[in-house]
Order: sequence, then C-alpha cells, then structure tokens
Amino acid sequence: MPINREIVEKTEQYGAMNYLPLPVAITRGQGVWVWDVEDNKYMDMLSAYSAMSHGHCHPKIVAALKEQADKLTLTSRAFHNDKLCELYERIVKYTHLPKVLPMNTGAEAVETALKAARKWGYDVKGVPEGQAEIIACSNNFHGRTITIISMSTDEDYREGFGPFTPGFKIIEYGDLEALRSAINENTVAFLVEPIQGEAGILIPPAGYMKQAEQICRDSNVLLVADEIQTGFGRTGKVFCCDHEDVHPDIMIMGKALGGGVLPVSAIAGTEEVMGVFRPGIHGSTFGGNPLAAAVGCVALDVLEEEDLLGRARDLGAYLVQLLRKIDSPHVKEIRGKGLLVAVELKEESGHARAFCERLLHFGILAKETHTTVIRLAPPLVITKGEIEWAVEQVERVLTE
Repeated sequence: MPINREIVEKTEQYGAMNYLPLPVAITRGQGVWVWDVEDNKYMDMLSAYSAMSHGHCHPKIVAALKEQADKLTLTSRAFHNDKLCELYERIVKYTHLPKVLPMNTGAEAVETALKAARKWGYDVKGVPEGQAEIIACSNNFHGRTITIISMSTDEDYREGFGPFTPGFKIIEYGDLEALRSAINENTVAFLVEPIQGEAGILIPPAGYMKQAEQICRDSNVLLVADEIQTGFGRTGKVFCCDHEDVHPDIMIMGKALGGGVLPVSAIAGTEEVMGVFRPGIHGSTFGGNPLAAAVGCVALDVLEEEDLLGRARDLGAYLVQLLRKIDSPHVKEIRGKGLLVAVELKEESGHARAFCERLLHFGILAKETHTTVIRLAPPLVITKGEIEWAVEQVERVLTE
C-alpha cells in the first residue's frame, strides 16, 4: 500500500472526521514547497488558510523558536516574562492602537473581542445589562465556538449545536444602508471582515470599510475588524483596513502572527475599550507565553525585512493578471487583493473540490471554499517564476 494511503487510512480510523483533507500526507516543507511521505513535491497555494505567510520553516523564525525553547517556554500570566512586552510594542506600532491582549487561536481572539465589546457597552455606553447587540454580516466566518457560530449564516456550522448565544443581528455584507438601519440604542459593535475569506474571497464595494467606520463613529458603536486571515501583509498592506485608512476600535489578529510555527493571536484596542478589563475577568494559560511572543516578534521583523507587503501587492496583481488570461469555459470570475485570490467557477462546472483534486496531480495544493471557489493564497515569499509555474498548472486543469 502507498505510504500516503496508509497514513490517510490510519488518520481516518482514529480521528474525528471534522475535516476532509486532500489525500496527501505532507512530511516537510520549505518556502512555498512541501513534500509528501513518498517525496512528491507540491506548491502550497493555501498557506494553512493564510497562517503560513512567511513560507514553511522560515529559517529566522525557526531559529527564534529554537533559541527561546531552550530558555523559557511558558510562565502563564501569573508572572511577567521578558518577551511579551516586545510583542505588545510591535503590535501597537502596526495597529496604532494603544493596548493589546494576547491569546492563542483566532477563535479565542474573536471571543475576547466580543467580550470586550459587550463589557464596553455596559460599563461605558450604558446599555442595560443583558441587552447588548452586536451586528455581524451574512456569510461571515469568525471561528467555530458556540458563540461564534451563533452569528453564522452557514447551517453546516450550526446544525446540531444549539441552543445558540443571543445578542447578534445579521445584515447583508457590503450594504451600508443595512448597517445604518440595524443600529439602535443597544448596539455596541459592528464585527466585520474587510474581505470575507471563507465565503469565497468576497470583496466589498470600494469605500465600504471607511464609510462603515464613519457610521459607527456617528452612532457610538465600536468598529471591530477581524483581520485574522487578511492581516500582516496578505492583501499588500499590513492590514486590509489600511487600504482605506480605516482605524477600528478593536483589531483582531491571528494566523500569520505566529510565523507558521505556533498559534499566536491577539486583539488590540483603544484605551477606553481595553480599560474594561481588570485582573481575573478574562485570561488564557498559554496566551502571551514567551515562546509565542518571541516567534511573533521575529515574524513581524521578517515582514519588514523581506518586504512581504510589497511582494503580496505586486505578485498578487501579477497572479490575477495571468489567471484572467486563461480561456476556460469553467471560470465565472477571477478576483482578489494581494495574494488572496479566488477562481470562481460556474455552477454548471460542478464542485470546486474536483478541480482541487485534479490540481493535486499537477503539483498544486489548493482548497475549495463554498462549493464553487478555488482559493489561491500562497506564502508571501513566492517568486514571479513560481507564480508563472502555478498558473500553468491551473490553466491545464481549467482547460482540460
């Protein structure tokens, strides 16, 4: 039996089937490339859902991980450590927000932001206890905890997991009038993705985020930006909000902050918002651990030193340009910002999964999202030549 198949079968035998991976078992990676257990080589065009922006096993990030692991890995927040303050300082520099609260996963960071927004609503805005409302968008994806799926419009995420957390109002993504109409005296926050990644790389109309910011300001409502997937260079700016000079009250970060080697997440917020926290009301044993902080600092260093923002901006535009030249009966639309790109297929072409499985045979690891979209989000260290090779393989599959 092929080794890949043996590993897949063992995984399926012992593991819960909460994912449907492509049938390949990866054993090592470097940059944009990975190798399976049979030494077949593939280009990673998923980047672990944008968590691998720096590429696989970036030598500087791995060196920082090893160096810190030999000194101190975990203290809990019961004590200070000498690395967390450095990560705080860097995040404040990038977000222009004065206070940071560290967690581990993206979903934990979202939960933290929800708690901050609600408590701000009660303590500062004066919303009656238990009446706070948070506005979210249709087709959103902020994670999979019970509270987060309570505001999801995807029934696959919700089926069998109720009862759900109340306090959410859903509006159409990209609709400013819907946002204005949804706000009332109990509204504490508007939670939004600047680009909806899991929904199929959905990009709102130009000016949407800036005008949403103004609506929130005028209504004394917090703007909470979920930049977990779009942050730290993915769209060609540090944050996607930066394209329109938007300054959220709470910024949610994760994925690429961990440099592809550790789960590292955080929220940053205004003094007024973050001032609602006091010792004991929220925390995490591993959140802000020195190992994660050391890795996060170096991940941000690499972002600057290798101009990953510029690479995402220029090479993302080049990738879209090449994809749009493909003459295929299957393609409905090519869209993207930076190196977050969607190949949307026509419904009559069938499930995008079949195309991703075919791409696997040509050395491309990509993943479908929302049935008709192939998501292409390679590590930001990809080269022009590698993009050209990748598009050649995509064209072969789309024109077969």
